[in-house]
Amino acid sequence: MEISKDVLAALIDGKLDWERTKAIISGEKDLDRFDKYIEILQERVPWKEKIVLPLGEHLYIVQKDREYVVKCDCGYEFGDYRVNWKLNALIHVRDTKEKLLEVYPYPESPGLPDPEYCNIREFYCPNCGALLEVEAVPKFYPIIFDFLPDLGTFYSDWLNRPLPFPTEFKDLTYDVTKEWRKELEE
Repeated sequence: MEISKDVLAALIDGKLDWERTKAIISGEKDLDRFDKYIEILQERVPWKEKIVLPLGEHLYIVQKDREYVVKCDCGYEFGDYRVNWKLNALIHVRDTKEKLLEVYPYPESPGLPDPEYCNIREFYCPNCGALLEVEAVPKFYPIIFDFLPDLGTFYSDWLNRPLPFPTEFKDLTYDVTKEWRKELEE
């Protein structure tokens, strides 16, 4: 199904009725849909680095020189896309009943997490303050790396073109946290 860039932009913004939305998302995709999507996103950000893949609301993997980094709408860079961007975000942890009640309006709600067992973590951009992600996890649970895409495979096998600069598909988060530990021990 061939859709125009304007219709795709309206879909992204949630401005289409459900019937039209359902037809677009469940129908056969036009071959240039991803490219149109990237064009729309690129036009909406104030920076020039090329978006390679959107990660979520406000976050993108972009090509910066010969590397790929995670970047926020505002331009803040979280670093190499293979390192969990959350390690460079501002984190607010809701770990008391009082903090939880700030987002749960009913104190006796059956859905209210027990802060003895569960925390809610909110991840914010250090530059613009945009809320980027929320996790509800057991206390002391490690920060979750939600999505580490294999950019090379996505580009070659799904888009049928090479990634501009090949990169090793490897989670580098452990390397960063290992360095932090060394620094603490010194």
